[in-house]
Amino acid sequence: MSRPRPYERTIRTPEGVSFTIPLAGPVRRGMAWSLDLLMVMALSGAVSAGVHSLAPLSRDLAQALAILAYFVLSVGYGVLLEWFFRGQTLGKRVFSLRVLDVRGLPLSFPQVMIRNLLRFVDSLPLFYMLGGLASVISPRAQRLGDIVAGTVVALEKDFAPPDLAQIQPEKYNSLSAWPHLVARLRHRATQEQADLALDAVLAREDLLPGARILLFAELARGFSGLVPFPPEATEGMSDEKYVRNVVQGLFAGGGRH
Repeated sequence: MSRPRPYERTIRTPEGVSFTIPLAGPVRRGMAWSLDLLMVMALSGAVSAGVHSLAPLSRDLAQALAILAYFVLSVGYGVLLEWFFRGQTLGKRVFSLRVLDVRGLPLSFPQVMIRNLLRFVDSLPLFYMLGGLASVISPRAQRLGDIVAGTVVALEKDFAPPDLAQIQPEKYNSLSAWPHLVARLRHRATQEQADLALDAVLAREDLLPGARILLFAELARGFSGLVPFPPEATEGMSDEKYVRNVVQGLFAGGGRH
């Protein structure tokens, strides 16, 4: 019996580096949505209890306000949480999911608003049937709201948070203890590779954690293949720190060669 096809999104940066982000399938997304739905229903129930106190004055007004409250809460819940928690609601956090821009960039507010407003279209005709069907057919497991907003839902379970020490100024570059290897790396690395690594270091703060880790892992793999350093030079070193040290070696003295 063959295993189900994994959902994934391959992203190519302007610098020419490609990396792949694993995406959530319909089942996991459905579980996260169910938890979020329970939260919205609980909040809506609490608000409706207060609104229905107006029933003796006007039953129609109370019913209209209850419907309006549910609409505001169902949209506002997703918009506020996904915006302030960078693509995560309670359900997505529990199931290790995060909404991303299809290019791997952080979400913009219009994207968050559009994908949440279109939940009502995805929920047609009943029980999220339209959105569920779209996510099954889509190669990126996108519902209609994702397609229109230009978003995907990524799996986060394989991503570790970035090492904060790697964004601090380097006090010591362990690669400099092997100047002949640094010189060999400077000779073997092309100008394009050097510029690409420099651009990645300069733009690292604009990347989401998962994309950042994958990008520097790919760069580190490429440079380590050009010139292997002794294990003691890179022991315990993150991929990002390794690339930062490589960039320092490549551009030492203000030049490449």
